[in-house]
Amino acid sequence: MERVTRAALATLTMLMLLPAAAASAGTGAGDPRYALVHGCYALQSGATGKFVAKTAEGYAATAADAASAEVFRLQATRLGGYMLYGRAKDYLGLQDGAVKPITAPGPAADFTIDDAPDAGRFTLVAQDGQAVGAGPDGTLAPAPAPSAFGFDKAGGCPEYPEAEINASGPVHKGSAPYAATRGFIDAHMHMMGFEFLGGNVHCGRPWSPYGITVALAGCPPTEAASPVIESFLNGGSPPATDPVGWPSFKQWPEWDALTHEQSYYAWLERAWRGGERIFVNLFVENHALCSLYPSRRNSCNEMDSVRLQAKDLRALQDYIDAQNGGPGKGWFRIVGDPFQARKVINAGKLAVVPGIEVSNLFDCGLHNGVSSCTNADVDQRLDAVYNDLGVRDMELINKFNNGFAGVTGDDGTTGAVVNTGNKYETGQYWDMKTCTGPPEEHDKTQPTLSAGEQAPLLDAFGSLAGGSPLPVYPAPPHCNTMGLTALGDHLVRRMIEKRMIVDPDHLDVISRKALLDIVESEKYSGVVSSHSWSSADAYPRIYRSGGFVAPYAGDSKKFVDQWKALRPERDTRYYWGIGWGADMNGFGHQGAPRKGPNPVKYPFKSWDGKVTFERQKTGDRTFDINTDGVAHYGLYPDWVEDLRMQAGDQIVSDLTRGPEAYLQMWERAVGVAPSDRCRQRNLGLRPTGAGLVLLGTPAEDVLRGAGQPVSRGARAWTWCVAGHKPSGTVTGVFARDGRLGLVASTAEHHRIGHVGSGRPASAVPASARQVAPGLFVR
Repeated sequence: MERVTRAALATLTMLMLLPAAAASAGTGAGDPRYALVHGCYALQSGATGKFVAKTAEGYAATAADAASAEVFRLQATRLGGYMLYGRAKDYLGLQDGAVKPITAPGPAADFTIDDAPDAGRFTLVAQDGQAVGAGPDGTLAPAPAPSAFGFDKAGGCPEYPEAEINASGPVHKGSAPYAATRGFIDAHMHMMGFEFLGGNVHCGRPWSPYGITVALAGCPPTEAASPVIESFLNGGSPPATDPVGWPSFKQWPEWDALTHEQSYYAWLERAWRGGERIFVNLFVENHALCSLYPSRRNSCNEMDSVRLQAKDLRALQDYIDAQNGGPGKGWFRIVGDPFQARKVINAGKLAVVPGIEVSNLFDCGLHNGVSSCTNADVDQRLDAVYNDLGVRDMELINKFNNGFAGVTGDDGTTGAVVNTGNKYETGQYWDMKTCTGPPEEHDKTQPTLSAGEQAPLLDAFGSLAGGSPLPVYPAPPHCNTMGLTALGDHLVRRMIEKRMIVDPDHLDVISRKALLDIVESEKYSGVVSSHSWSSADAYPRIYRSGGFVAPYAGDSKKFVDQWKALRPERDTRYYWGIGWGADMNGFGHQGAPRKGPNPVKYPFKSWDGKVTFERQKTGDRTFDINTDGVAHYGLYPDWVEDLRMQAGDQIVSDLTRGPEAYLQMWERAVGVAPSDRCRQRNLGLRPTGAGLVLLGTPAEDVLRGAGQPVSRGARAWTWCVAGHKPSGTVTGVFARDGRLGLVASTAEHHRIGHVGSGRPASAVPASARQVAPGLFVR
């Protein structure tokens, strides 16, 4: 007897198909002032009807037509703000009480452009509030009320200086806002690190309102900076003797020049075009090192610095929006949950997750073993960073013991230096003992330095230690004895309640094990090791919890080894992928030039074959991963290609799964049930859907109700359903409006009327109409 097959039931239940909604209407044209960006224009005065031309004294609206006028490139400084860059590579400026050409970008050349009452015209107001007006003779001058100007498209404007992207081709987008993602994730980055240590240690910044010639102008060595300290911060390399940046960049950026800017926003844009789709930006500060630098413009208080950097992150998003035509149009989008992040990524943009990595978190440091913070303090301050700063990812600790936990420390000479900082911050050196647990469970090995070896360190950093010599530690392996405090236990549990991402990196072994005990007891997936500052025993536990691991990027050979070690540790119950943690601008060395076979060959293609990369050029310098290593962030596409040259396509494929693995981890953290088991047999099929897979439901609500699907196609999601016979599936298909338009089942116990898997074909009602082979509608 002919029977309905499992596949046939799936088609027969298509009677539940809802009509797809019409595509939503466009939002209409944006504010025309934002559309002026990067255009070349002649300015026509609304008062005289003439065009603005240069005069011996300044500018006047006296030209009869656009062809005889001055032309200006409109360079955005912020949303609604512009510099007018002239044919002679000068700027229309308001300076010394006059409107005149000036030679340097800056506040005097920065105007707010707004819509004038006259349709299609604009006003110009300087940063000091003075307006630009046109007098009866057309002369431009400061005026109590702004004049109206038309901006007529023109030619002949010079290009404004900028780093080249050297990448051509379409940026990868998802098939739908709710679809599975592909790309790369950097789980540990410090793009706002130019503000920390008082702000004057770091040379350059990731953007300036006035462009690359200001952002990367270079910095003369400060008299306050000790060469020994500079050498330490630069990983042992001496400070750059040629401080010039744009346009020569003779000695920086370099892969090991840690006090010079490496993450200029155009370099990040190149990485985004290469496939990067999640970027976790951790606000960072170090009070002890900041205190060594008397030359500073910012507070050394770590939470003050966090607030400043959070403000900067928003300002950078606005700046990138301004360069791309207005609010929301940029490729850099700060996100607050996994659903928003998924939409951003599938739109082909970069989802930016704010986070924190400091030592005195919430001002809860230690002094002689005591912290002044209470549970109530922690609750109030955690709420503040979550609500006011948008923080979603956080480490409990960085370099020094604090009120929450002990630190794993640093090793070698760096460890000795950081230990003096711990003495300065807490009143005590680390209490490190010989470990008694399994071999893989240990903290960083501490050096025992002779008096002669300590002398140069104490000369540079002795003020942090109050002149006391470094301790002598017993035989390694070393373990910090402090562990997770009661306050730290409370913080972890509060982070879990707020559905935040917990990063146990930098914790000592005792603290990290205690933190993971809490995570496991709460069955919480929101745990990430972001840059290899965990011991090897932690990674299997993180994976078993449904968490995410991103090894420190750095040397490409070592990264390949980490990938090989982690791949067998993955938990098959969860979607798996891998990311990296660049730790750039946080005193983390980048990858050095790799010496060996199979170098990167230019040009090369992006992971999806759609974007072609040439050698990156900034100013007069051209960068090559084979000779420069990861000198700046724009070379991460080249670094990924270097990984492929060493380990083949599999490592790149696993990296492209990273954003989806991270998002699914984050979904579980915010309460979405995991996909690691089949739903129960009593998941019933009804005319409205199956269980909580309900017709007409938006994707986010489907996830929150039905849990994570076992597979996410371009438009179809599938869940496993348990039964007496081999498990079946329930599949939901989304219509064009992003709501479920079809629910289908192959589960043996599901029925629509009397029709189900394994039933005779005669059970199909005679009233059913066949609309296609195997497809009936009633």
